[in-house]
Amino acid sequence: MAKLKVKLVKSPIGYPKDQKAALKALGLTKLHREKVLEDHPAILGNIKKVAHLVRVEVLE
Repeated sequence: MAKLKVKLVKSPIGYPKDQKAALKALGLTKLHREKVLEDHPAILGNIKKVAHLVRVEVLE
């Protein structure tokens, strides 16, 4: 299964609570933090919700 490296590049201040909750579910709580996550449908849904706040790389 592929891995995704997700980095928070924009502050969630001023965005709706559901987007902040999606970031928290991804484990991204502070700016410029990175997490390596599994390529899973629930993870992809959260990434899609906050795509304007994060940068995603696919790792092999």
